[in-house]
Amino acid sequence: MAAAGTVISTTEKRNIWKVIAASSAGTLIEWYDFYIFGSLATIISAQFFPKGHETAALLGTLATFATGFIVRPFGALVFGRVGDVVGRKYAFMVTLLIMGLATTAIGLLPGYETIGILAPILLLVLRLLQGLALGGEYGGAATYVAEHSPDGKRGYYTSFIQTTATLGLFVSLGVILVTRLSLGEEAFKVWGWRVPFILSVLLVLVSYLIRRKMEESPLFVQMKSEGKTSASPLRDSFMNPENRRLVILSLLGATAGQGVVWYTGQFYALYYLQTVLKVDFVLANQIIAVALLFATPFFVVFGALSDRMGRKRIMMAGCLIAALTYYPIYRAMEAYSGWNPMEPNATAINPNVFMLTLLVFIQVIYVTMVYGPIAAFLVELFPTRIRYTSMSLPYHIGNGVFGGLVPFIGTALVASTGNHFAGLMYPIAVAVMTFIIGSLYIKEDLDVRWHASPSHSGKE
Repeated sequence: MAAAGTVISTTEKRNIWKVIAASSAGTLIEWYDFYIFGSLATIISAQFFPKGHETAALLGTLATFATGFIVRPFGALVFGRVGDVVGRKYAFMVTLLIMGLATTAIGLLPGYETIGILAPILLLVLRLLQGLALGGEYGGAATYVAEHSPDGKRGYYTSFIQTTATLGLFVSLGVILVTRLSLGEEAFKVWGWRVPFILSVLLVLVSYLIRRKMEESPLFVQMKSEGKTSASPLRDSFMNPENRRLVILSLLGATAGQGVVWYTGQFYALYYLQTVLKVDFVLANQIIAVALLFATPFFVVFGALSDRMGRKRIMMAGCLIAALTYYPIYRAMEAYSGWNPMEPNATAINPNVFMLTLLVFIQVIYVTMVYGPIAAFLVELFPTRIRYTSMSLPYHIGNGVFGGLVPFIGTALVASTGNHFAGLMYPIAVAVMTFIIGSLYIKEDLDVRWHASPSHSGKE
């Protein structure tokens, strides 16, 4: 890797893009696996829970969906330690296989009518395995790419990893729509929904073969050869007062707000269209998919911009703007949906597809502002020897717990209050909290250099 201030050679650039491509392919597939469940929540609820209580079944499915997020911090601890002791590559090879097997198993799992209460229990177990796997995957991929990237370009290069979460959702929606349109509504509801899950086994196999050829992170290899790796990454990450302070600040002042903005703009918007505004299943998924397609390049735009402006400034702006505009955006979504509040259970009539797509697109732009720079922000915050562990925990609590609970809490608030805007209270409150804490207590550092000299292996 070139020293700071030198020109990056063509060979080094080529190697960086190989690293990004291999890392992104696997991470995209893991996100695809993880989000198929959320995209099919309304159908899964009818398959794995008793019939006759639709709202309770949907809440049960969303709660099961949420457990996959809640368990992600535990995956971060387990695989973060593996990544900091054994190596980045080994850790996210294992997580890829776990995710692929769990996702495929969901596609083969019998429903409630076949095995009764065992169906939702096994579904929960498989969802927990998905969460554990994803808890170890993202930190490894982000750290791996960042440690291959030259100084001054980490925001740009890591932003390509950031696109994989949205692209994974986009691919999951695409596969679901193609399957649904190919098989028809009835066949899709009965058995066709299983196809996107089972397809995962092929995608994971391809990604595994690609990742086998990857080399270990150069910074980790150097640190290991010098005997500077941590013997106890968990203790060094969370028992050291200064590092523990950084973990807490990065959670409350960055990833919590980023998490709720992410899941509001993509998942809650989908649930809102389907369950509150009664927009047709296929049309709602098409609206989200088109919005994601056009907004995805902005992850790279804001990632690159953060190399010049700073990560904090862009992320805090995203949280604040989202908190101020969610309510008027969702009022506008109601107005353009064709939904009649006098007949709340009736299907929306003649929705304005362009305006609904635009309103979701705006929400995804907020997502790109908070999520594009977050990987570079987190990896630069912690030292190399405990980077995987230290960055993974606040990321997965912020996204897995704060963000992952958005659909469940939002849907529950709407159901309990009868006010279909009540679900916005939670993401708005968390986004405001993050803006205040992040603005006041997080310091910006635009000159983090890892390659200043051959002996320097990252922030110490």
